[in-house]
Amino acid sequence: MPMNTLAPVLALALWSFVMSCWMFVVRIRFLRSSGMSPEDTKHLADAVQRMPSSVRQVGDNYNHLFEQPVIFYAVALLIAVAGHGDALHGALAWAYVALRVLHSLIQATTNNVMHRFQVFSLSWVVLVVMIVREGLRLV
Repeated sequence: MPMNTLAPVLALALWSFVMSCWMFVVRIRFLRSSGMSPEDTKHLADAVQRMPSSVRQVGDNYNHLFEQPVIFYAVALLIAVAGHGDALHGALAWAYVALRVLHSLIQATTNNVMHRFQVFSLSWVVLVVMIVREGLRLV
């Protein structure tokens, strides 16, 4: 059943939306409390340098959701299109999404680098298993 990998794709896309809302909230609060105007953010890199870590880390995580997860989206869609979305691929896809959500929560709150790294590494392992497993099926 190809649908086993599509629901996790949608879930991670929705999670990215949640993180974008979180980012907007913390950035707008910062702008209001700092006296900066929206015009002061023309060059975001300059504005970000003035933001406290608690604001930057939420934005950093939002950006991270457009790095490694892009590979997940491609692989999960390939699995679905190829009709290889079995129970194991579905479980791996959901595990990947859960790990990325956990990574987001760690980064956006405590930002403990070792915990983030461990979750990030585990998400890579899950993704590599999906890639290798699908690669072997396509060969």
